[in-house]
Amino acid sequence: MDAKKANLNKDFRDRISPSSQFVKKRIPNVKKIIAISSAKGGVGKSTIAANIAVELGKNFNVGLLDADIYGPSIPQLFGVKEKPTTDDGKKLNPIIKYNVYLMSIGFLVDDKSPMVWRGPMVISAIKTFVNNVNWTNLDYLIIDMPPGTGDALITFSQELEIDGAIIITTPQKLSVNDATRGIEMFKKTKVPVIGVIENMSYLIDNNNNKKFIFSKGGGDTIAKSQNIELLGQIPIHQSISASSDNEVPLMHSMNEDIITNEIKNIALKIK
Repeated sequence: MDAKKANLNKDFRDRISPSSQFVKKRIPNVKKIIAISSAKGGVGKSTIAANIAVELGKNFNVGLLDADIYGPSIPQLFGVKEKPTTDDGKKLNPIIKYNVYLMSIGFLVDDKSPMVWRGPMVISAIKTFVNNVNWTNLDYLIIDMPPGTGDALITFSQELEIDGAIIITTPQKLSVNDATRGIEMFKKTKVPVIGVIENMSYLIDNNNNKKFIFSKGGGDTIAKSQNIELLGQIPIHQSISASSDNEVPLMHSMNEDIITNEIKNIALKIK
């Protein structure tokens, strides 16, 4: 049994470790690539990615690639209904909204159709996004990575020269454990981790007191144990869900609140 377990562990290490068959590439006309990732769903990764992209887009040329093949969120978050165009029948032109260049599998399929795709189809879609999109003179390309540590995440990490990864977690131990696994995956594929963002950190009650309803300190625990920076702690707030329902990213509005200020600070740290 121990020998069988050792072989399984070796197979796993070989699968995610860089090797001579994986030559990491740059995307033409893109200066910096930042992956925003979580090892589990439901932690607000896509919402944070969208709002960071919009905030950076106020001063830089920014693209946002929705790489969550099975659950694309960018069409809803940005209110995009149209399909991408192509000039040559080969490369797709990103859709520009709120000063961000957008691409998502959600632009190409029916929003009510489930993505019943096996690994090879997912990898093919990823390579299309990497090789066949007209990203034009971007300072930053933000990649909203799929949750977990499956084929899509591994393929991006092995084939694309990512300048840094940002990990999204919630405070509770279950999310922290999963996020830590995600960080270890990036380390094995030689992707530097910029830092961690703790989402749903606390709720502010009517008396302006913080209520830690999902435990406390998970992001700080990850930052200290992994020797990375805690980039920010975003509380639970109605403005986030309202902006998603209204299909307008929160950072596009002129409203000043605790959420927008925190995301501004995170964007400054990324810059």
